[in-house]
Amino acid sequence: MLLRIVFLSLLVVPLASWAVYKPLRVLAPQWNGVSCVTEVVCVELPGKADDAITLYQESVGFVNASVGQIQNNPRVTFCATEECFQAFGFHAPAKARTVGVSGIVVGPAGWEQHILRHEIIHHLQSERLGVLGQWRSPPWFKEGMAYSLSMDTRKLSEPFEGYRDKFQSWYSHVGKEHVWQAAKNL
Repeated sequence: MLLRIVFLSLLVVPLASWAVYKPLRVLAPQWNGVSCVTEVVCVELPGKADDAITLYQESVGFVNASVGQIQNNPRVTFCATEECFQAFGFHAPAKARTVGVSGIVVGPAGWEQHILRHEIIHHLQSERLGVLGQWRSPPWFKEGMAYSLSMDTRKLSEPFEGYRDKFQSWYSHVGKEHVWQAAKNL
């Protein structure tokens, strides 16, 4: 009887998690109706694969050169419709979302360099600080770093403009070479 309960739990818990907590779907985006055209790029519409691959390569290259070396390149799912984005548990006005080090989902309004760079920086934060460490870090650090170092030039609403300003001030004192060690002490 105990063996049967364990077996059923091992079967039911992952399926229930998949159904209830949609961001888990980044682990196997193909099960959500998208096609993975490379190991790290998945698209809702195969005709947009070349655009997605180019955007991905440019964004990862920029983050590696400007922010820090990524240890494991994130898998990014590019949605062309809001329905696809919602199927992963996300909604507008968000343009993209990062799920720890598991993956990134880009919505139809998020196919821009600064937006993907922003999300890749969140991925890098999770790699360097740990998923819980990144989650527990101050919002001015998490979001300020992502807005600042992604070269997002938009005028942001508050509190995000203040987060970017605070990060830039902190970063100017800490410097690129010490940023991750200093971040662990926040």
